[in-house]
Amino acid sequence: MIIFTQELMTLVLPFTIMVGSLILGYTLRGIIFYRLTKWAQNTKSPVDDIIVAAIREPFIIWCLMGGIYFALEVSQLSPHIVQIAEKALLALGILSVTLATASVSTKLVDLYTPAIETALPVTSLTQNIARIFIFIVGGLTILHNLGVSITPLLASLGVGGLAVALALQDTLSNFFSGFHIIVSRQIKVGDYVKLGSGEEGYITDINWRTTKIRALPNNIVLVPNAKLTQAIITNYDQPDKEIAVLINLGVHYNSDLKEVERITCEVAKEVMQKVQGGVSDFEPFIRYNAFADFSINFTVILRAKEFVDQYLIKHEFIKSLHERYKKEGITIPYPIRAINDSQEKSELVGPR
Repeated sequence: MIIFTQELMTLVLPFTIMVGSLILGYTLRGIIFYRLTKWAQNTKSPVDDIIVAAIREPFIIWCLMGGIYFALEVSQLSPHIVQIAEKALLALGILSVTLATASVSTKLVDLYTPAIETALPVTSLTQNIARIFIFIVGGLTILHNLGVSITPLLASLGVGGLAVALALQDTLSNFFSGFHIIVSRQIKVGDYVKLGSGEEGYITDINWRTTKIRALPNNIVLVPNAKLTQAIITNYDQPDKEIAVLINLGVHYNSDLKEVERITCEVAKEVMQKVQGGVSDFEPFIRYNAFADFSINFTVILRAKEFVDQYLIKHEFIKSLHERYKKEGITIPYPIRAINDSQEKSELVGPR
C-alpha cells in the first residue's frame, strides 16, 4: 500500500505541473493577448495584427510544452526516455513555429500583393512555393536537432530526384511552365485573354498544374500550364486595358457623307460620356472604307476602358444612332437586288 502511494505521488507532481501550465497558459493568453490586441489596433501597420493573430493559438501549445518539459525533469523516468521526450518536444516546438511562420508569411503576401505585384505576380503557385520553402527549412531544422545528418539525405534526394522527375514528367512540366508564365509577366491574374483554341475570359489563378480562366458566362476553364505556354494568346489587358471599339455600318448612296460623319461622331461622343466604361475624353471618328452592293460602308471607332465594357457601349450606341438617323432622315439600307428587265429581254430575244 505504501509503495503504491509513493508511485502515485511520483505521478501526481508531473501531472499537476502539466495541468497547471495549461491553466497558466490560458490565463496568460487572456491577459497578454488582450493587451497586445489593443496595442496592435492602435498602430497604423497591419503587420503586428497579423503576427498577434498567428501566435495566439500556438501560445497554448507552447505553454503546455513548457509544462511537459518541467514535468519530465521532476519525473522518475529513466534519463534515456526523458531525452527522447525532450527531443520530441523540441521537434514539436519547431513544427509549431514553422506553421505560425507559414501563416504569417501567407498573410503578409496577401497584404503586400499590390506593392510586390510589380516585381512578381502573386498567385497560389507563388504562395505555395513560399510556404513549401518555409516547411523545408523547418523540416531540415527538426532533422538536424534530432541528430539526423542532412548531407547524406540531400545526396540521396538528389539521386532519387531523377527517378521522381521521370515519373512526374507531366506534373513538373506544368509546374515549371506555370512558374515561367508568372515570371515572364506576359499574362497575369486579372487579365482578359483569348486563346487560339477559342477559350476566353479572366485569369483568376495560376497554380502548380493549371491556369484558371473565368469565362463571361461565369464558367471556369482549366488550361494546363504546359499547353498555355504553347498556345497563341491574345491579352486584351496588354499593354493597357483600354481597347478600341469598332462598329461597322452602312448608309444609302444618296446620303450626304459629311453630314453622316458629323451626326455619327456627335452620337458617339455623347455615348462615350454617358455610358459607364467609355473613355469620356476620347474623340470618336469614322472611316469610310467601301462602296458595297447596296450601301457606302464605314467603321465607327470608339474606345472602352476594358474589354467587357465594349458590349454596353455598342448596345447604347446602336440604339442612340438608330434614333438619331431616323430623326435626321438618314437611311441604313436593306440588301437590295436590282433586276434590269430590258437587258434580260434583249438576251432572251438575241442579237438581230
